[in-house]
Amino acid sequence: MKVGVVGCGYWGPSLVRNLVDTNRCSVLCCYDIDREKTARLVRRFHSVVVAGSFEELIKRCDAVLVATPVSSHYGIAQAALLAGKSVFVEKPLTNSPAEAADLVETADRMGKVLMVGHTFVYSPPVRKIKRYMETGKLGKIYFISSSRVNLGIHRKDVNVVWDLAPHDVSILLYWLGETPSRVAAIGRACVGSLVDVASISCEFPSGIIANMEVSWLAPSKLRRTVVVGSRRMVVYDETVPNEKIRLYNSGVKMSNPKSYGEYQLTYRTGEMISPNLESTEPLFTQIQHFLDCVETGKKPLTDGVQGTAVVKVVEAACRSIENSGAFIDLVPMGSNGHRRSLAFAASSSGG
Repeated sequence: MKVGVVGCGYWGPSLVRNLVDTNRCSVLCCYDIDREKTARLVRRFHSVVVAGSFEELIKRCDAVLVATPVSSHYGIAQAALLAGKSVFVEKPLTNSPAEAADLVETADRMGKVLMVGHTFVYSPPVRKIKRYMETGKLGKIYFISSSRVNLGIHRKDVNVVWDLAPHDVSILLYWLGETPSRVAAIGRACVGSLVDVASISCEFPSGIIANMEVSWLAPSKLRRTVVVGSRRMVVYDETVPNEKIRLYNSGVKMSNPKSYGEYQLTYRTGEMISPNLESTEPLFTQIQHFLDCVETGKKPLTDGVQGTAVVKVVEAACRSIENSGAFIDLVPMGSNGHRRSLAFAASSSGG
């Protein structure tokens, strides 16, 4: 396959490395307006060829991966799709729901693959928890809370919600197979003019609630998610070298009252287990999945519909911050696309 990568700065080299490792690219072409960035890539990966322009890259490739600032995602992806190329776009898909929906429509009309780089959906811990949910191991899900914080990097193009929240939102949509009915958020710009700390709340049609904390101002890096169910609870910590998942056989049960006014709760604290997980790199799995979809025409796990849903949630959170934390109601994504997304999420938990 002839593959092109647009954007060779922060994340582009990681895409190139994994594309090289797949050994499935007859041509691997890169383009960046900063020629020094492409020069560094060529010194590192001798098989990479450099395009002199975006138009040249489009002509030489069958599929295009976009790793540029989010403000440019729509224009680049739209041009590639209209040129008849399948497209992979790093998260978030765009910075507006309308542009994301337009890309989905263009991909459908052109019969091309549109995939979004929500890498954590392809990680072994996230997929393991998905299987726990599907098999009923956790019971009825009550709520989910997550913290994704570190000291920096303060970005100049997007705030912390656009930078970090798409990771956790994409995980939530994958796990739950539904999109929030409403979103609220509060945040503050502590350093500079962009919001760098925020707390986001999501309410889902099923009754599940999820709270997300994102910040560029924290003394240490934290990537921790807690899932509380009626039967078991899970702690997922991405920063722990071992035991990224801890499954707790703990919970609380309300006993049937034997007399009027009696109210009794029974607390259960059982064993904790940490399952063995695959050691595959999520980004490599994601890139392989994209190439498979381009070759077969099948719909990606993180397709444009799912990517649009993530953009809608993040955009609603930012609007809520601008409106002093007011809840923002989300209009369902469109019955056909929404049903398609739910059906796929329920049958694609992966390995």
